[in-house]
Amino acid sequence: MEINSKIFVAGHKGLVGSAIVRNLRSKGFNNIITQDRNKLDLTNEMNTSSFFRKEEPEYVFNAAAKVGGILSNKNYPADFILNNLKIQTNIIHHSYKSGVKKLLFLGSSCIYPKYALQPIKEDSLLDGKLEPTNDAYAIAKIAGLRMCKAYQEQYGFNAISLMPTNLYGINDNFDLENSHVLPAMIRKFHEADDKVTLWGDGSAMREFLNVDDLAEACYVCMKDYNEIEHINIGTGKDVSIKELSEMVSKVIKNKTIIWDTSKPNGTPRKVLNVDKIKALGWKPQISLEKGIKSTYEWYCSQI
Repeated sequence: MEINSKIFVAGHKGLVGSAIVRNLRSKGFNNIITQDRNKLDLTNEMNTSSFFRKEEPEYVFNAAAKVGGILSNKNYPADFILNNLKIQTNIIHHSYKSGVKKLLFLGSSCIYPKYALQPIKEDSLLDGKLEPTNDAYAIAKIAGLRMCKAYQEQYGFNAISLMPTNLYGINDNFDLENSHVLPAMIRKFHEADDKVTLWGDGSAMREFLNVDDLAEACYVCMKDYNEIEHINIGTGKDVSIKELSEMVSKVIKNKTIIWDTSKPNGTPRKVLNVDKIKALGWKPQISLEKGIKSTYEWYCSQI
C-alpha cells in the first residue's frame, strides 16, 4: 500500500475495524473509506455492488461481521450464519469485480476443531468436529476463507485470510448477552457488589490478544503476506479462565468468584501456533495485564 492508496475498512466502528483505522491513521494513511451501517448494508448485494463501483477502493480490510459470545451464538445461530455469509460473500465478490488490488479477510480461531492438537497449526482446519456452541459462526467464517482461497485459485485475486485468537480492547462490546468472555467479565466485576458468578469451572484455557496488536498484524500482512492459505494471529500463550478472572479482579476490585458449573466451559483449550506471523517480523507488544487495565479504563470512560 502507498500512503495515498484508497483503503476501505469494512466494519470501522467495531472492535477490530476501529483498531485498523487507528493503526493506519497513525502511520499517515489519509485516504481511508468508511461507511456507516445505515448508509451501506453489506448484507444487501445491490447496495454493496453499488458502493464498490462508486468508490473503487484499492485495498479492503474486511472487519465487518456479526459477532458474539457463547450465549448469543447459542440463541441466534441462524442470524450468525446468514448475516456473516451475506456480508463476506458480498465484500469478497465485489472487491474482485471492482478491481481491488488486495483484500484481507478476518476469520476467527473458532474455525478450528474443538479437540485440535495444541498449539493449533493452520493445517488443523477441518480436521475434526467444531465446538457446537458457536459452530454456525465458525462455518460461516470457514466459508469466507475458502472463498478467498477459491478466488485466488480461479481468478488470481489477491485475497488473504487471517485467523485471530480471542480479542479484546478499546471499542469492545460489553453487553452481557452478546459479548465475549473478557469484556463480559470486566462488566460483571465492575457492577458486582461483593460476589461475581462466572460460567463453567474456570478450567478452560484461552489465549487473548489486544486488538491494537491485531491491527498491526493486519498491516504487516497487507504489506507482506500473499499466501493462499490462511495465517494465525495470536500470542502463542494461554491462561485459564480462572487465572483471567483473578487478573480482572485485581484490576477492578477483589471480589468473591462463584463458578456456575451448570453452564458450559466451551472448548477445553485453544491456543494458536503463531510461527508464520512471527516469521514476518510481527509480535504482540501489549501484555494481558496492561491490556486489561487499559480496556477497563476505556470502559469506565464510556459509562
